[in-house]
Amino acid sequence: MATYVIGDLQGCLAALTRLLDHIGYQDGRDRLWFTGDLVNRGPESLATLRFVRGLTDPVVVLGNHDLHLLGVACGHRRIAPDDTLEAILQADDREELLNWLTEQPLLYYDRERRTALVHAGIPPQWDIEQALVHAGELEAALRGPEPCQVLAGLYGAKPDLWDEGLTGADRLRFIANGLTRMRYCHADGRLDMRNKGPLGSQEGGLVPWFEVAGRRTRDVRIAFGHWSSLGSHAFGQVVCLDSGCLWGGSLSALRLEDNQILSVPCAGADMARQARI
Repeated sequence: MATYVIGDLQGCLAALTRLLDHIGYQDGRDRLWFTGDLVNRGPESLATLRFVRGLTDPVVVLGNHDLHLLGVACGHRRIAPDDTLEAILQADDREELLNWLTEQPLLYYDRERRTALVHAGIPPQWDIEQALVHAGELEAALRGPEPCQVLAGLYGAKPDLWDEGLTGADRLRFIANGLTRMRYCHADGRLDMRNKGPLGSQEGGLVPWFEVAGRRTRDVRIAFGHWSSLGSHAFGQVVCLDSGCLWGGSLSALRLEDNQILSVPCAGADMARQARI
C-alpha cells in the first residue's frame, strides 16, 4: 500500500490516467490525496470530478478553482472566457457533484505522518492546530444553511493580516485567501494577492509564505499545489506539487512513504497564459 499526493488536475483527466498507470496505482490498495483545483480550464472538468469522486476513500482539499465553481453555481461568480465549467453546471448529477465538493475539507492533517495537505499554504501566523480550527470554521460555513451567502463574501484581498478579532465575512475571507490563494507574504506575514510569478519575480520585501521568519508550521510536512511556476519541488519540509500540467508541464505525485516525486508529461495549453491562474 502506498499513499500518493497528486498536484492540481484542473480537468486534465487523461494526464491523471497516465500518471496512475505510471505509478502502478491500484484503487482499494493505494490511496490518493489531491491538492485541490480538480476542475477548470482543462478539457475534462466534469469527467475529472466524477472520476475522483468515484475513487475509494480519496483525500481532496478545496482549491480556489473549486470554490470558483461553487460560486458560479450560486450565481455569485461569472464564468470567465477560459473556464471549462459549463458541462458540470449542466450535468444530470450536478447537485450530487457540487454537494460532494462542498463536503471536502480545506485542510487535511495526518497526525501519524505529521503531514498536512492544503491547496495554497498555511498562513505563517498559525500553527497546525490553529490552522485546522480556522479551516474548520470555513468548512462549517460552507456546509451550513447559507453556503451561497458565504461564497459571495470570500472574494477580495482584504484583510491581509490575521487577527483573532476578525469576524464575519472578513474572517472567512482571510481563511479562504490563506488556504487557497496565497503565494507571497510580507515579512510580517501579511498576504500579498498580486504577485503570482516564479521566485525572484516578486516585488521587494516579499517572500514565499513558507519562508516567512518564525512560520509556526515548520515542524510539519506540508504538501500543496496552486503555484505552478514553482513546479514539483521540495523546499525542506514543504513540497509543491503543481508542475503546470494545464500549461504543458507535467502532472506530479509525491509518494509519502519515501518522499519520491513521480511525474508524467502533459500535452498542454499556451504557457503564456500561466500568469492568469
